[in-house]
Amino acid sequence: MNQKIHLENTNVSLYIKREDLLHPRISGNKFRKLKYNLAQAKSESKQTLLTFGGAFSNHILAVAAAGKEQGFKTIGIIRGEELQDKISENPTLQKAQDFGMVFEFVGRSIYREKSNPEFIQQLTEKFGDFYLIPEGGTNDLAVKGCEEILTKTDKKFDYICCAVGTGGTISGLINCSKNGQQVLGFPALKGDFLREDICKFVRKSNWNLIEDYHFAGYAKVSDELIVFINEFYQKHKVPLDPIYTGKMMFGVMDLIDKNYFPENSKILVIHTGGLQGIAGMNILLKQKNQLQINVYD
Repeated sequence: MNQKIHLENTNVSLYIKREDLLHPRISGNKFRKLKYNLAQAKSESKQTLLTFGGAFSNHILAVAAAGKEQGFKTIGIIRGEELQDKISENPTLQKAQDFGMVFEFVGRSIYREKSNPEFIQQLTEKFGDFYLIPEGGTNDLAVKGCEEILTKTDKKFDYICCAVGTGGTISGLINCSKNGQQVLGFPALKGDFLREDICKFVRKSNWNLIEDYHFAGYAKVSDELIVFINEFYQKHKVPLDPIYTGKMMFGVMDLIDKNYFPENSKILVIHTGGLQGIAGMNILLKQKNQLQINVYD
């Protein structure tokens, strides 16, 4: 569903593709990324899914929910040994555990070995045979799933915008974009490494990364961002998360104000979900006596 966002004092048109409404527990790009990975796991007769993620990972919860729904055992390798005794204080991990996910908490130095074959072998020896899904879910099959986000009716748009984490979603959007369309990614992380990662999956050059709206880095937020998210919901009734879609939408609206887009441009923004992370972020904000996110009536 493409929802129109009513703008004032501009002839640019803006729509949001509500991928967050795809599934009650596996929303947005996580649904797309897991679709063909789950099919592949079944074709290989795998009974267990193993993946990686942080404390409030959308991906971790999505894999746990998908495993519960489709009959897989699930294992989450979680960054941060200090979280082991705090599952009940973490809405994401608690829900994933409720869905049946088994956790292995590791230190950050060990976690950085997540792509090391020797480390994967150690996990195999400990947990047995499993189907490996990388952190964030991005691989060739994930990109294939994300190539299905755009439909035939979306060819009328001049710009396709999305948040960028590991690069899988934007890669799929680039591959399925039409001639004349420009794909803009808004990274949630600092650093230019994403361009190289995206180039591994794409065959076109009609894309760019807008790196001015990460708000100091991954999972970093400010009162300005929170005020924007809250006001956007009050005005348009579209909830945004503070890690990905909130920053992306802040960037899109700011670029519209700065006349970045040519007159009469038609813009489609992809809502990639991630709303489950709001509860965890609000816990952290409350501990710091900061403004909290309020996107539910």
